[in-house]
Amino acid sequence: MSVLCAIHQPNFFPWLGYFDKIRRADTFLFLDAVDYPRSGSGGMGSWTNRVKLTVGGEQRWVGCPVQRTTRGTPIAEVAVDDRQPWRGKLIKTLQANYAKAPNFADTMALVTPLIENPQSGLATFNIVAVTAIAAHLGISARFVRQSSLTCRGHGTAMLIDLVQELGADAYLAGGGAAGYQEDALFEAAGVALQYQEFTPRPYGEAATFTPGLSVIDYLMHDGRTLEEAFPDAG
Repeated sequence: MSVLCAIHQPNFFPWLGYFDKIRRADTFLFLDAVDYPRSGSGGMGSWTNRVKLTVGGEQRWVGCPVQRTTRGTPIAEVAVDDRQPWRGKLIKTLQANYAKAPNFADTMALVTPLIENPQSGLATFNIVAVTAIAAHLGISARFVRQSSLTCRGHGTAMLIDLVQELGADAYLAGGGAAGYQEDALFEAAGVALQYQEFTPRPYGEAATFTPGLSVIDYLMHDGRTLEEAFPDAG
């Protein structure tokens, strides 16, 4: 029987499509030994330390600050900057903007301990949050960190080597991978290639639904397991 592997960086309270990717896979690999991606203010912002939520009726970035590092630093070595009171600020932001959401109390009970988790390593902080929320959403998968494996390298060849080291024979690519991934290399290596092709569907009030927000937004407004809410999403 085919064993399907999905691979992604350990993101900060990521969007619903990230969790759909986990639920489709037998093994989900957190890509934490690659260089920390840089963009945004000061060159340190990325999906690994920030995400969008509804704040003041608009999509706005929220996240955790990280300590500055040199270029080429792996995600696994990036530290959260707790010199700034970001944890309490994020909790207050959720309280101020989602207090009227139908699942506010249950969601805060789930995410508050995850936000307050004193873990200083960004990758570990994110992995703890992702795996806890995945379990809450009824998702079961084998989770592995890239930093625990021997494979390194770059690009498509690295992905193939990781899949094979994990004992999988199929790879689940995200919808945006087509622009940079060398698909022919998977076939040549005997690895079946699948594309996720997740299409977000409205939840909560259709008039205020915004795709691509943090999973926290989904938990606040819906919160059902993904199998219940999106049984045939694709």
